[in-house]
Amino acid sequence: MSTLPIDHRSAATVRLLACAIAGSSLFVVAVLVQSFTRAGFDPRVHALSMLALGDLGWIQTLTFVLSGALILASVTGFRRALFPGRGRIWGPVLIGLFGAGLIWGGLFPTDAGLGFPDGAPAGMPEPTVIGTLHNLSPTLIAVSLVAACIVLARRFAGMKRWGWMAYCIATPVVYLLLGFVAFPLGDFSWVLAGGAIIWVWPAVIAWDLIREVRGGIPAASARSHEEAAA
Repeated sequence: MSTLPIDHRSAATVRLLACAIAGSSLFVVAVLVQSFTRAGFDPRVHALSMLALGDLGWIQTLTFVLSGALILASVTGFRRALFPGRGRIWGPVLIGLFGAGLIWGGLFPTDAGLGFPDGAPAGMPEPTVIGTLHNLSPTLIAVSLVAACIVLARRFAGMKRWGWMAYCIATPVVYLLLGFVAFPLGDFSWVLAGGAIIWVWPAVIAWDLIREVRGGIPAASARSHEEAAA
């Protein structure tokens, strides 16, 4: 238990949660801007991870690492803001895994191919050890965020916050649907759209929690709502 006065602790919690807003927003904005401005990159054909390749690839690599570090920094803020009640343990853990997945994606770049960057083979890239390690990143990010949405949906349901519960359920559903649509259409920009929707989800949740912390909503309220619903 922290010995900090409650006002100092709340201010620290707000700053930590703000890291989630900064991390998620940075990642989404950087990926979208680069996807439509990088010469030779076609979001309909190329995976976003390929933005880390080529002369300007350092921008996406830095985006991966910095965004992931900010998300990891927010974990303590989520843990404090979600206490007590459902989701106080697994919610922060899963959001932290999202951050770890981003950093992993930056440390292990994907393989070049499909004509990007300049000089890359025109066909599918030949898998390398580094590229195979990179492929763990999108899997970890997807699984952790979908699971986090489900965990927080249960929390909001226990608090009878039906709008937020619906948002937490709709986010992974839309993300998965857009991902499935991309393959028969042969257009991976749908994957990018779905990704943007779920990548920004931690920022939206953090914004709501910041409002609660700043509003001085008693920490016991989440528990009382859930006990009443039990």
